[in-house]
Amino acid sequence: KTLGLIGYGGIAAEVARMALGIGMKVIAWNRTAKAALTGVEFVAIERLLAESDAVSLHLLLTDETRGFLSAARIAAMRRGVLLVNTARGALVDEAAMVEALRSGQIGHAGLDVFTVEPLPPGHVLTTLANVTLSAHSAFRTAEANTRLIEAAFAHCARIMALPRR
Repeated sequence: KTLGLIGYGGIAAEVARMALGIGMKVIAWNRTAKAALTGVEFVAIERLLAESDAVSLHLLLTDETRGFLSAARIAAMRRGVLLVNTARGALVDEAAMVEALRSGQIGHAGLDVFTVEPLPPGHVLTTLANVTLSAHSAFRTAEANTRLIEAAFAHCARIMALPRR
């Protein structure tokens, strides 16, 4: 199976490492040139969409990336693709994604982020059998919590070390 990574930062590099470890082919697209793990091939976005059995989003949300996975790009994906979004909900045209989930263009979506958070009760994404939802908490591990606390303490220490006026 082929995993396509849209955006290639630290999290995508770790996903690539795990995917390569289980024998997947990994292709990636990034807005700017990046160095990658051996075994990751950078390709044009059109090729990534056409060849990937699973697509994982790892872009920052900016004015340029809002709606990046548009209806046209969703239509260009391999039919039955697995879509994973743990980055930002607004990267995807939600209405187009819902239609693609209903038609089978997207076979399954694993979503940790949504255009509106938290999802309102009865939101259409909660009604689709081919959607797995988590509450914007995929990053929550004991190690991640420790790093967040350590970063907060380090930030407080930097503030305390500033000269007083």
